[in-house]
Amino acid sequence: MADLFNVAVVDDDPRLRKLIVEELTDEGVRPLACETGQKLLDLLQSESVDLILLDLMMPEMDGFLCLEELVKRSIQVPVIVVTALNDEIKRQKVQDLGAADYILKPDLFERLPELLDQHLPRPRNLHHQG
Repeated sequence: MADLFNVAVVDDDPRLRKLIVEELTDEGVRPLACETGQKLLDLLQSESVDLILLDLMMPEMDGFLCLEELVKRSIQVPVIVVTALNDEIKRQKVQDLGAADYILKPDLFERLPELLDQHLPRPRNLHHQG
């Protein structure tokens, strides 16, 4: 079996984090759940991560600060910002900080397969036809 991709999920909402983790598992990737931006930064010191799904609005370290810290640490992992905020100014700011994409939470589950295919470093082997 091919190695699984590691996808970090950073969201302070435990229910939503659990739903995203379940969806990622169904998509054939290995989810790594983090409640905070700091937990993500700690995780990146010990785990290889292929993609980050990052909430914007979190206590302590929000998504903006987390993105800034990833840039400072030269962490070259695509980041998809997942937010409830349909805000062009925030969208532009995260893109300026290097985010690969900006997705509204209601659209995430419908677009997840496409986002994984688009942002992971190589195609996923999902064709389990028998």
